[in-house]
Amino acid sequence: MTNPDFNLLITLDAVLSEGSVAKAAQRLRLSPSAMSRALARLREATGDPLLVRAGRGLVATPRALELREQVSQLVQDTQAVLRPAETPDLSQLVRSFTLRTSEGFVENFGAELLARVNREAPNIRICFLQKPNKESTSLRNGTVDLETGVVDETTGPELRTRALFRDRFIGVVQSEHSLCLQEITPETYTAGRHIQISRRGLARGQIDDALELLGLKRNIATIVGGFSTAVALAKASDLIASVPERHTGNLRSSMHSFPLPFATQEFTVSMIWHPRMDADPVHRWLRGLLLEICATD
Repeated sequence: MTNPDFNLLITLDAVLSEGSVAKAAQRLRLSPSAMSRALARLREATGDPLLVRAGRGLVATPRALELREQVSQLVQDTQAVLRPAETPDLSQLVRSFTLRTSEGFVENFGAELLARVNREAPNIRICFLQKPNKESTSLRNGTVDLETGVVDETTGPELRTRALFRDRFIGVVQSEHSLCLQEITPETYTAGRHIQISRRGLARGQIDDALELLGLKRNIATIVGGFSTAVALAKASDLIASVPERHTGNLRSSMHSFPLPFATQEFTVSMIWHPRMDADPVHRWLRGLLLEICATD
């Protein structure tokens, strides 16, 4: 069986709605000869003359009248499928999104994101997941819709990314710590007891690499898996936490923060998503919200 030519549906819709071969040709911008050929193919495909002469005009056959509404709906549905998706009414939309973020990101940016979502799309639910590693499987299989993090060689090459903000490491101690009353130098910094932050439990990081260049070494008192845990420990003890500045802005509000007295490399925090979500209008709206919040924070 020969596959049908679906382009004939558009021609059939024009012929049936106009009730005139000449007007259908004008609507479709076809020459009279091209329109005659198309009508001949329609008659062959449907097994019906569709339009027959009655005096000076043409009238539709019963089969044509039967097909008119059905064909019109088919054409409208096809056009809807093939045009870019429109943003739905966010105020009525019911949907869930899962965001995978590192510890600290939700504490600092999550409340504003939820407030904006609630104002514009109150029936959208945001699920925040912690990010224990940098693997991309959850984005690929669709269990996670959006991620935040530092893009590096472990990021899947097919993934889409957009920078959110630049960040740097700073030091933070409780408000009555001895470092609040003295000049903070590499030596006074390393003289204290420190909290090392590592999701994998490593006892060394980029801060230790920077100190090694100065011939100095930190005294690591404890190792924790996230920024908020480190800030909480520093707030309740004499320990020093070295954390990303923007990631921990809200968490450090009642504490003493200071620039590190040695050079460390800044880094860019980005949002990351799978390309299948790139054109989704609601996903695009959510990315826009996150970009605005991080840009103005």
